[in-house]
Amino acid sequence: MSLQSKIMEQMKAAMKSKDKVALQSLRAIKSEILLANTKGGDVGFSEADEVKLLQKLVKQRKDSAILYAEQGRQDLAEPELAEAAIISQFLPAQMSAEDLKTFISDIITKTGASSMKDMGKVMGMTSKELAGKADGKAISSIVKELLS
Repeated sequence: MSLQSKIMEQMKAAMKSKDKVALQSLRAIKSEILLANTKGGDVGFSEADEVKLLQKLVKQRKDSAILYAEQGRQDLAEPELAEAAIISQFLPAQMSAEDLKTFISDIITKTGASSMKDMGKVMGMTSKELAGKADGKAISSIVKELLS
């Protein structure tokens, strides 16, 4: 089942249950998918593109929530976090920190990386292999920790 059909099913359920936050989140995803499809023509939308799009939406919501919280606006931060949680349901399961550390250690030994100069090489391989399964900031911090 494609992401778009999953979203439509969830939207129907949210409408029936009158869940406004879920409905708003799902409409945002649907809107982004439609925009991405019209930008690229009728080429289609790969699973990797879907994951990138969902990650972007979650990151936007979390960044907004952080800004609102810093400004003392919890009333605005909470809905953003709720939307991020709903959108995250459609992302692949995230790796734990321990699994991520083990995976990155393996990549460092494969590439022969030994210093911070090799961080780009390690980050590139890790990001490609873990697309959607780990946050870029988490990957970056672990790579820095292991290479320093």
